[in-house]
Amino acid sequence: MIRTFFFILFSFFLSNCSLNEDSKLWKTKNIQKDKNITTILTEEKKFSKEFNPKIKLDLPKAKNRIIDNLNNFGSLEYSGSLNKIGVFKFSKFKNINQLNFEPIFLKNSLIFFDNTGTIIRYDNNQKIIWKKNYYSKSEKKINPKLTFKINKNKLIIIDNLAKLHLINLENGNLIWSKNSDYPFNSEIKVYNDMFFAVDYKNIIRCFKLEDGSECWSLQTENSLTVSASKYSIITINGQVIFNNSVGDITAIDIETGLITWQLPTQNSNIINETYSFKTSKLVSDGNSIYFSNNKNEIYSINSENGSINWKNKINSNLTPIIIQNLIFTISEDGFLYTIEKKQGNIIRVNDIYKDYKPKKRKDIKPVGFIIGRDLLYLSNNDGKLIVVQLTSGSVLKVEKISSDFVSKPFIYDKNLFVIKNGSIIKYN
Repeated sequence: MIRTFFFILFSFFLSNCSLNEDSKLWKTKNIQKDKNITTILTEEKKFSKEFNPKIKLDLPKAKNRIIDNLNNFGSLEYSGSLNKIGVFKFSKFKNINQLNFEPIFLKNSLIFFDNTGTIIRYDNNQKIIWKKNYYSKSEKKINPKLTFKINKNKLIIIDNLAKLHLINLENGNLIWSKNSDYPFNSEIKVYNDMFFAVDYKNIIRCFKLEDGSECWSLQTENSLTVSASKYSIITINGQVIFNNSVGDITAIDIETGLITWQLPTQNSNIINETYSFKTSKLVSDGNSIYFSNNKNEIYSINSENGSINWKNKINSNLTPIIIQNLIFTISEDGFLYTIEKKQGNIIRVNDIYKDYKPKKRKDIKPVGFIIGRDLLYLSNNDGKLIVVQLTSGSVLKVEKISSDFVSKPFIYDKNLFVIKNGSIIKYN
């Protein structure tokens, strides 16, 4: 009788401890599609060590094509010699702890701004073509922070003072200027004769390019503090999709301004913690949307309805990069993750910070990365740029850019650019 009882109890335990693909136990399996990848990891676990670090990846040739409306950068054309060939100088920003600004790159020039909100267009020899400032004396003292977007021969500008401008790209002359209700904290996306931006109150606003008038606006859940991250926007299939400070992903019909779906990714407690909550840009391959945050979460969601395709545990607020069927990202503690795009399985984990001493490593944080051909360029808050061989995951070079923090790297026209306070450095 006792034996029968234990047999029934043991059978019940087995039936409730499934080892299927949804279970949270360690497991590995074979990959059929990639000959040089033998094992993957599907366990949702924060890494403190490498995984399959010696696996070699077979990467396609760089396409050098950015799909802007999807924030899809892929692999860009850059040789990686890192020879400094130019410095674009501007007056230093005051009282900032990050350089999360992006220049505008043109065929023969570059556009950026300085600490008073002066917009500067440089030629390839770092000489100023024109410079314009459309702020009052009192506004200049607040040190406006600008975000740019090009549309044909026009430059759209939003800022942290709740102002919008449209200027002529050729001469910098003002076409129109508007005031909004709240300061902006997002990138800009353009769709036909409209553009979109999100403000500090988690309100997405649609504006007409012609005169800056508002087409529609939509309020999402607000928070008690201002986010340290810029909100991200993509446009896909007639929808504008964005994230906000409380972790909601919201899709809106562009023509009507009505919500088509919304995905909350955080619980209600995040409302009081938004300054410490950081999330990556939204990135899409045209079917799914990928993003991660510093709450140890990376997502793939369906762009049509917002349903979750998969979710795994990676602690990163850096923009992931998609190359064919692979996703690359770097965690807050310096691990390079290679992820299989369709199922979210972790293929390889490489420790990029392994050469830092443990005491020093605690203070080092990644700022952003870009991929050129088969090399990955990672900037850190210690002012250094780390060059990683992407196929093997090994560190090739460490370049000191500044003694202070720097921006993420940018690649344009086979050159690499990094912003430090007071200048933009150009490498060939």
